[in-house]
Amino acid sequence: MTTTFIQLNSGWNAEPNAPEPHVTVEQDAVVLTFLANPFQFPEFREGQLLRLRFRGASRYRLGKTNDEGWYRGECRFSGLAPAWGEFYEVTGDLKIDQVADWNDGPAPRTAEQHHFLFYQRDETFECTANSWQLEP
Repeated sequence: MTTTFIQLNSGWNAEPNAPEPHVTVEQDAVVLTFLANPFQFPEFREGQLLRLRFRGASRYRLGKTNDEGWYRGECRFSGLAPAWGEFYEVTGDLKIDQVADWNDGPAPRTAEQHHFLFYQRDETFECTANSWQLEP
């Protein structure tokens, strides 16, 4: 089964040097908070936080794979993902057996869920959820 990536971030991204990601669980959602990229997107001010809310989240992780590891081929999607530093929906072969540090989310696992992947400077965020929403 082929792994496919659909880039979801358009007009926004995480701060490229120190996005300071933080994960919280709020009711049935997992929320990723991080600093916006004001250098590439001047509509965001320096220090402005963005939130990605993943509703119906059954699992999530904030892993240690960084940009250096990705370029050295140490990430399970190195050579497969189109680019580092982007937010994707991933379908097909998720290579889940290569990941052991999942956290349980607040919702049960269902067949309708999607797999989301967000590469940031020093961490990789992943979440399996029903939907996502950007909250500036």
